[in-house]
Formats: sequence, structure tokens, C-alpha cells
Amino acid sequence: HVVVCMGTCGIAAGARETMKAILDYIEKENLSGVVVTQTGCIGQCEKEPIVQVTIGDQPKVSYGKVTPAVARRLMKEHVAEGKIVSENVMPA
Repeated sequence: HVVVCMGTCGIAAGARETMKAILDYIEKENLSGVVVTQTGCIGQCEKEPIVQVTIGDQPKVSYGKVTPAVARRLMKEHVAEGKIVSENVMPA
């Protein structure tokens, strides 16, 4: 499950482009079983765009400053391969 924060602050920081990169990656790689949703602001505007990834019953991982390039990396490494991309993880 991939959640893109799409509050006003996220959109201003580029969340639409991040969302598009995620959806394009899923289509290009023909991934199945990936649910992509959006949410409003989660109160950490300085870290926008924010993407949260949850795989199965594993803990949710929140990523900050997710540009389209970072989004593609998250989709490849975390969603497809199960490896957390530590450089963009937001502290809990």
C-alpha cells in the first residue's frame, strides 16, 4: 500500500508529480497488487512530498522529500524488492 500526502503543502512541494511517477512506474513495470491512495496533510510540511509505504503486516515506512526520481527508486527498491531506502526515511 502506497500513500501519497496530497494536502495543500504537499501539492505545493510537488506531490502531484510524485504521484504521477508512482502510477507511471506501476504501469510501466506492470506491477499488480499495489494499492495507491492519497491523504491530506500529516503535519510535517517541511518534509513534503511525503510517501508512506506499507507491505503486508510490516510497519509503515514514511519517506520525506520524495521527488519523482526518489518515488521511482522507492517503487523499485521498497515496493518491488522489499528493501527500505534509508536515505529518505523520516524519523518516527
